Amino acid sequence: MALHPQAGQHAAKEQLINVAQLVSQYYSYKPDMNDPGQAVSFGTSGHRGTASNATFTDTHISAICQALVEYRKQEGIDGPLFVGKDTHALSEPAMITAIEVLCANGVNVVVQRADNESMGYTPTPVISRTIIRYNRAGNTDKADGIVITPSHNPPSDGGFKYNPPHGGPADSDVTKQIQERANELIADGNKNVKRIDIRQATARKLVREEDFMEPYIEDLANVIDMEAIAKANLKLGTDPLGGAGIGYWSRIADKYGLDITVVNDAVDPQFGFMRRDKDGKLRMDCSSAYAMAGLIELKDNFDLAWGNDPDFDRHGIVCKSAGLMNPNHYLAVAINYLYTHRPEWPSDLNIGKTLVSSSMIDRVANSLGKPLAEMPVGFKWFVDGLSNSTIGFAGEESAGGIFLERNGSTWATDKDGFILCLLAAEILAITGKDPGEHYKALTEKFAAPVYSRVDVAATLEQKQKLSAMDASVVTSDTLAGEPITAVQTHAPGNNAAIGGVKVSTENGWFAARPSGTEQIYKIYAESFNGESHLQDLIAEAEALVGKIIK
Repeated sequence: MALHPQAGQHAAKEQLINVAQLVSQYYSYKPDMNDPGQAVSFGTSGHRGTASNATFTDTHISAICQALVEYRKQEGIDGPLFVGKDTHALSEPAMITAIEVLCANGVNVVVQRADNESMGYTPTPVISRTIIRYNRAGNTDKADGIVITPSHNPPSDGGFKYNPPHGGPADSDVTKQIQERANELIADGNKNVKRIDIRQATARKLVREEDFMEPYIEDLANVIDMEAIAKANLKLGTDPLGGAGIGYWSRIADKYGLDITVVNDAVDPQFGFMRRDKDGKLRMDCSSAYAMAGLIELKDNFDLAWGNDPDFDRHGIVCKSAGLMNPNHYLAVAINYLYTHRPEWPSDLNIGKTLVSSSMIDRVANSLGKPLAEMPVGFKWFVDGLSNSTIGFAGEESAGGIFLERNGSTWATDKDGFILCLLAAEILAITGKDPGEHYKALTEKFAAPVYSRVDVAATLEQKQKLSAMDASVVTSDTLAGEPITAVQTHAPGNNAAIGGVKVSTENGWFAARPSGTEQIYKIYAESFNGESHLQDLIAEAEALVGKIIK
């Protein structure tokens, strides 16, 4: 993808969304069920879309919620349903839709109170943590949760995620059932969707408010050495990118005596303060140097800085030594640090990574003598290992990660951008070196890989062809001049299909798979033999994909 000439620049006025128009479309547009692209579709991170093309509307969300009610009844889940939202324009109307349907069905709906610093927004990791806390407190009923967010996607998008009682993303069997039932309901005109007006639901106290924020912040010392960070007197900076956790940092600073400067405290559904991403679009991607350009320019003002995406399940670490860290680089550093600085962790804990994360992690794991649990893309694959505390750390290449409490107990089972940012501060406080310096030391020990991901627009039909690939599509014995050592269509950590293919050699690999959240396919590649070798890997991967989807 060619770099847009305005990448890293301030948003242009003409690209800002019309919020009133978008919300009107949410309520007035109806999906055409003869068009598969307008149906409910749960990818790796829930159902996503936008109202402007009738892929995320009141019709979708009401049907999904009714289907969820039926699923909960089937599974005997009758405890509170914690519902959170981020700061996207469509999150508020979708939350109202959800409350109306859930309350009409007698669900015990609990939302974040809005009269404190949270402003009523709830990050994904806070919902996960709240579910975990409730369910291990000995209650006879089981809680679950919803997060209304399209993550880092553009301002026009909406998203809906369901987290069952284990606290993490629902697995494919669950989302398939909810998806199919929701589409049945829509096809029948949503006649069987129960609904009550939001004013009646509120007046009759069918929905109640609690504070999810303070208990989460209170618990942070269980997972991060907050005392060490405070004693180091670090000057810390953060750009929340207008996301759901924007009010949390000041409370965290007050609670633990930290010096944290929030460089941008704007909450704007247009996200007009954003810098443009590599393709010129507005995308709140805290792992993108273009989207994060504003904070990167301020890096020398702080000992360490960071950013998060709108639902705070991702992290972007900005170091004086290295600027914005590549997510893969920081994952390797975090793993190396945690598995040598958590004395209460069992010695046999697995390291969780996705199949398309850097092989630097493999080399770190091998040096530590720790087993790898290599999974397909999607954080749902790590839930069991995190729940039973057999995985100490789980991370993915798109800047998401989670790890156990300091005593080895489960912290949460979804990605947590807060603790990955605070871990970077702990690393600096304890070792005197920032994560960028630590990664440099890893490259001196293991060599420096080069890594790239290429995103290419694709139709639904092309994505389906790519997802159906098997090992037979690779007919060559060599890749970029080296013998092929492995062709994988299933992840070694759980033997689940990866929805694509990964081809490896001694010093490099590529993987190709369709996106589960956008109309694109992705090619990932990494080389320990330099940039030229990396480009050879990408070229051969593109040729293979071209043959498959033509």
